[in-house]
Amino acid sequence: MSGLSTDAVADLLREVAAEVITPRFRSLGEGEVMEKNPGDLVTVADREAEVVISARLREAYPDAVVLGEEAFAADHALMDRYLGAEHAFTVDPVDGTKNFVHGSPDHAVMVAETIGGETVRAWIHQPEHGRTWVAEKGAGTFRDGERMTCTPVPEDRDPQGVTSMWSLRDHAFDGLPKMRLSWVCCGVDYTRLVEGATDYIVYSRSNPWDHAPGTLLVTEAGGSVVHPDGTPYGPRSLLPGLVVAVDPHTCGAVRRRAAEHFTR
Repeated sequence: MSGLSTDAVADLLREVAAEVITPRFRSLGEGEVMEKNPGDLVTVADREAEVVISARLREAYPDAVVLGEEAFAADHALMDRYLGAEHAFTVDPVDGTKNFVHGSPDHAVMVAETIGGETVRAWIHQPEHGRTWVAEKGAGTFRDGERMTCTPVPEDRDPQGVTSMWSLRDHAFDGLPKMRLSWVCCGVDYTRLVEGATDYIVYSRSNPWDHAPGTLLVTEAGGSVVHPDGTPYGPRSLLPGLVVAVDPHTCGAVRRRAAEHFTR
């Protein structure tokens, strides 16, 4: 096997979800849900899906580093190999594991491809929503084959925001409406922003498997992503905090207001 087309990777995620993830949805048995850390859940579906996806990627790209969320949990040295790799993939086998465990359809399977520290392709498959999103650098963002673009915030209204940070839930940045809780799943949050359900998102962390896929979807759709200190986001960036928005102006306005919350 020599390389995988964008469609082939999308097919892979759909296949793995159908075979490994969806059969467990709302039917996880005793002993099939574990805690990696207090409150940080993992299931047999996460582990089995990551093994299959990672194996297929390694088979197609023997020289690439594959950074899976569960593989990293077992071996933190994997992050250094990923950060130094010319060619790499991130794999989040079940993003929104807590949602998945609690029977919420808001979960996803995500993969991103990076070359030279830039995300060049991204995939998000949402099994229960029946949606597959793909993005390629310079070629746009697509939902089930339909090109998607962000809608900038009109000048006559304030931007509406969401956050997965409980500490900022119902918090209002200076002059802006209160933030609602996000869908607490990057694989749903980013796509909902592109669809227009929110204008911006504020995150506390920037793990590559969580954010490399969605950030490419958003930027290829015309949106913007930065760290609260103004540093541009990249898939090798581990700085705390992210501001994601439907347009650069909104991103800058929210970033300036959010910065103080990440410097305390």
